[in-house]
Amino acid sequence: MVGMQITIDCAAPTELAAFWATALRYDLAPPPAGFASWHGWYSSVGVPEEELAGLPDAPDRLVDPAGVGPRFWFQRVPEPKTVKNRLHLDLDVSGGRSVPLATRRAQVEAEAARLCTAGATIFRTMDDAPNNYFAIVMQDPEGNEFCIC
Repeated sequence: MVGMQITIDCAAPTELAAFWATALRYDLAPPPAGFASWHGWYSSVGVPEEELAGLPDAPDRLVDPAGVGPRFWFQRVPEPKTVKNRLHLDLDVSGGRSVPLATRRAQVEAEAARLCTAGATIFRTMDDAPNNYFAIVMQDPEGNEFCIC
């Protein structure tokens, strides 16, 4: 088995980590064992102080509280997002097509409203009743697209 994490490039790692902790119902990751802070850990692995300057000493990583899902790391990069994602997350909140379409639509719309409150925006709605499909494409606070279905 190969260990992995999902890394998301961003301008504001701690803010985006906080949003995605809400979206995924994940926990902000505590510093590794033996370290009182993330800055302390980053310094111990050789990250120069000038790279840490201006970053809050707060979590930029997420963990699944159930220990099942992947870890996430929000990596600060200098360039802004400029084009559509080539990879995105689908958040399945409705239980799939075996659930009646009206029920799924209500569940997806409720989750979209919750995430808008947390800082996301609705990009577009995909409503294809003849094919029993409903989803909402959203953007996180830095414009990364994801779907709620």
